[in-house]
Amino acid sequence: MEILRIVLTILFVIDCIGLTVIILMQEGKSQGLGTIAGVADTYWGKNKGRSMEGALVKATKIMGILFFVLALVLNLKF
Repeated sequence: MEILRIVLTILFVIDCIGLTVIILMQEGKSQGLGTIAGVADTYWGKNKGRSMEGALVKATKIMGILFFVLALVLNLKF
């Protein structure tokens, strides 16, 4: 059981570092004054899910879920 805890701890640390890097790579959500006039409806705004930003958002969600699951498992007393 101790080997499993060590492996999960290593995965948890890698997930923490990866999650931090992915969050720092994302752009801010504020669009400036363009959103007031409705200028944000561009090609990139409509196809954001297929762009690099969309991939970063999906990776953040997956790594966030993994973070919470690993944190819960590591806090179990086994």
